[in-house]
Amino acid sequence: MPAPRLAQGISITVISGFGVITLLNVQSVVSSGLLLAVCLGGVLVLYAVQFLVVSPGARRWSVRRRALAVSAQALLTYVPMAWFGVAWGSMAGPLGGSILLLLPARLAWPCYGAVILSVLGWTASDHVTALEVGYLTISTALTGLVVYGLTRLTDLVHEVHATRAEMARMAVTQERLRFARDLHDLLGYSLSTITLKSELIHRLIPANPDRAREEVAGVLGVSRQALADVRLVASGYREMSLKTEADAVAEVMAAADVKVELDVDCGRLHPLVDTVLATALREGVTNILRHSKVQSCEISASVEGETVRLTLVNDGVVPQREAVPAGGASGSGLGNLRTRLTDIGGRLTASTARGGRFRLVAEAPVKPVTVDCPAGREPGAGRPAAGQPDAGEPDATVA
Repeated sequence: MPAPRLAQGISITVISGFGVITLLNVQSVVSSGLLLAVCLGGVLVLYAVQFLVVSPGARRWSVRRRALAVSAQALLTYVPMAWFGVAWGSMAGPLGGSILLLLPARLAWPCYGAVILSVLGWTASDHVTALEVGYLTISTALTGLVVYGLTRLTDLVHEVHATRAEMARMAVTQERLRFARDLHDLLGYSLSTITLKSELIHRLIPANPDRAREEVAGVLGVSRQALADVRLVASGYREMSLKTEADAVAEVMAAADVKVELDVDCGRLHPLVDTVLATALREGVTNILRHSKVQSCEISASVEGETVRLTLVNDGVVPQREAVPAGGASGSGLGNLRTRLTDIGGRLTASTARGGRFRLVAEAPVKPVTVDCPAGREPGAGRPAAGQPDAGEPDATVA
């Protein structure tokens, strides 16, 4: 049985037990069948109100509806005492619980105390023994606390259950976003490279068949590496090397007749920083190939103090009809990179300078703020080494 239904069932059972106890107490002092029927009707009406008060939706009632419920329960509690005396006094306990549940805290506890004192005064004036006075007063106080405590615990169980379901939905959403983001960042570059090399092959086939065959091998390598990347995305963890990606980018740019100045000298980086910066390099180059008529490109990366800085500068910027949001809130491209860098304590800046030159700067701390690596998976275990094919694939040259 789900926890919320179990908690609700326990609360209903306990409150129903209090109603049965009241009927037994009244039966012991009432001899008339008609009066006992009236008593039974009063108990049923009062506990119908009580069940409404302890329902989860009662905490969202308006002030007027709360006041009306408390007033009705107070009338059903105190008016019958004129006929049944102390035998009806046990009904004050549920009233105290309702007051604690429906009234603001600054009023609830004083009113709850007033209910207990009213029972104390009523029983003391009814010429009963001190033991009975103490019993009825303490039972009233405890019943109110039990009703209040069980109801609040039931509410908490509902909240925890709903929160857990919401967290599960959020986890699914986050995983979908991760999958879409990784596919975009990984395959965008690979598909752009395949397109570029295919166009080059198309031009080379009539004039230079041998060079065309070499480029076909390169396309095959890129496509197989893209397949390996898709498998790593599906597994939830991947690792990339900035140095390896920079060398691959230089080769792709050369194939596109783009002059490249490459200066990547960062030494050994933290695996997470290495992966994020390599992803930034991929996305930056993908944007260059897609959105500019690039003729020259400068790529540099260095460690400055506690910061690793990757800089891409290219010419041939084509004016965009639609402006890209400054905050990078989109679900792909620069928005993805900003999210990745922000998660590890870094930042991304992009600007267009005079002369149609675009500048992209990705900065990351040497020691990332967070390390998102699945349990039992060591950094470096997710991606084949540079130049090595994916497991189960034949050897191929990787561009």
